[in-house]
Amino acid sequence: MIWTLRGATFKAVCAAQPKLLKDIASRRLHSTYDVAVVGAGIVGLATARELILRHPTLNFILLEKEKELSLHQSGHNSGVIHSGIYYTPGSLKARLCVRGATLAYEYCEKKEIPYNKCGKLIVAVEQEEIPRLKALYERGLKNNVRDLSIIDAKGIREREPYCRGIMALDSPYTGIVDWRMVALRYGKDFEEAGGTVVTEYEVNDISMVNESTAGSTEGMKYPIAVRDKKGNEVRCRYVLTCGGLYSDRLSQISGCSREPRIVPFRGDYLVLKPEKHYLVKGNIYPVPDPRFPFLGVHFTPRMDGSIWLGPNAVLAFKREGYKVYDFNMRDFADAISFSGLQKLVLKNIKYGFGEMYRGIFIGAQVKILQKYIPEISLSDVLRGPAGVRAQALDREGKLVDDFVFDGGVGDVGSRVLHVRNAPSPAATSSLAIGEMVADEVESRFSL
Repeated sequence: MIWTLRGATFKAVCAAQPKLLKDIASRRLHSTYDVAVVGAGIVGLATARELILRHPTLNFILLEKEKELSLHQSGHNSGVIHSGIYYTPGSLKARLCVRGATLAYEYCEKKEIPYNKCGKLIVAVEQEEIPRLKALYERGLKNNVRDLSIIDAKGIREREPYCRGIMALDSPYTGIVDWRMVALRYGKDFEEAGGTVVTEYEVNDISMVNESTAGSTEGMKYPIAVRDKKGNEVRCRYVLTCGGLYSDRLSQISGCSREPRIVPFRGDYLVLKPEKHYLVKGNIYPVPDPRFPFLGVHFTPRMDGSIWLGPNAVLAFKREGYKVYDFNMRDFADAISFSGLQKLVLKNIKYGFGEMYRGIFIGAQVKILQKYIPEISLSDVLRGPAGVRAQALDREGKLVDDFVFDGGVGDVGSRVLHVRNAPSPAATSSLAIGEMVADEVESRFSL
């Protein structure tokens, strides 16, 4: 039996993080749909919402393996609304981020979801960083990032009185929001438009159905069966998967290549003690170093009033492992046996050991933070939460930095679309990504 959650099962969106109600009335599903969307993270939810708003006469179902929606990457992120500074001008990432940020602010206003446009400083603390900072400024201008400017040391102190730097890029259009709250609101929109949400449905098979029984045309009209580990089955015309940390494994089900492979990287945050919150007003970021694959540690205020510091970036031994000692043999073996990860590690071995060291000895992390806010001391911080990033890697050890779509082979492949990589900042870009994926679905399946 399959159980459903309807729109009325969501709590009203409020300043506190929303949760799905536990006392949900249950009923049996009808088993045929036009489109099944697998994965209820923020990308799956945004896309399902966009599709049903465009095609209100079609039947849509959203399948999620967890008890609640948006529990993983969408619920374990920094909460930043990015403005689009970092990305190559004209690239899909740049266009989606800039449009996505605009759509995100408009959506939050319309749905009365609280946010804070607190801004961001990208701070240069060494002379050698200034050319890279100025290049970022030019890139941001080409990407049409709003209200971008370069400020000097005095301007930094005016914006962030306790921050020290010689020059900074000021992005007042950057903000913060609770992205899980936003994602749950997407889910509510989907259900209110007539969509069906099913939780605790872990998909392990997507295949063509057997021939219809005598006198029935169901197998011809709904030729795809999506099955879970409990033996439940949903039949549909088309399938879209947005699997996040499991996108490569979902793709394999319909005969796709395993590459790009998903390798999980855990980011561990520190938190600033409440009595020291006055030290940070908005987002403070370092100037990215192109030699390294990740942005580096930063200061991030949160909607609940807390301030996160970090993260580092280390290999997670479990795809959904948020604790240091979380371990899954299959996930670990998949990662370390992949030639792409081996090459990435060899190219960044010093950086990698540094990240692991700072994850163990938080004093080393604090030392980096002190470059920007000297007043912070080891006694001012505590170990905080962690997130796991679904990093797509190719076999050469290169980070896959663009969107990857895949279908598969044979009859199943012509009716399945996999979103294999939706790179950061996917939350900021989610509504724009939803538009793009919906366009792809319409094009491939002629909806």
